[in-house]
Amino acid sequence: MPLPRETVLVTGLCEIAGSVALMTPRLRRLAGVMLALYAVCVFPANIRHALDGIHVPPLPDSWWYHGPRLALQPVLVWWPLFCASVIDWPFATRLK
Repeated sequence: MPLPRETVLVTGLCEIAGSVALMTPRLRRLAGVMLALYAVCVFPANIRHALDGIHVPPLPDSWWYHGPRLALQPVLVWWPLFCASVIDWPFATRLK
């Protein structure tokens, strides 16, 4: 990938912008959906980074870093959707 450092910086800025948008009522729902889509889209890159041992300083190269990162990726999809009230699972009140 060309310019890996710059890519990491730009995607980090996008994550920060999405977080700020989550705190903005008018943008909350869109931000939640976009952050969830972002997490889905970067998942293949995270897998490749882990399997190919691609070194991107200052990120660690060990499975102590990659394992939890990959295992928690579904949480990174769910969390912005939950924060934006797009979904309420698993905390929805059940109808009786």
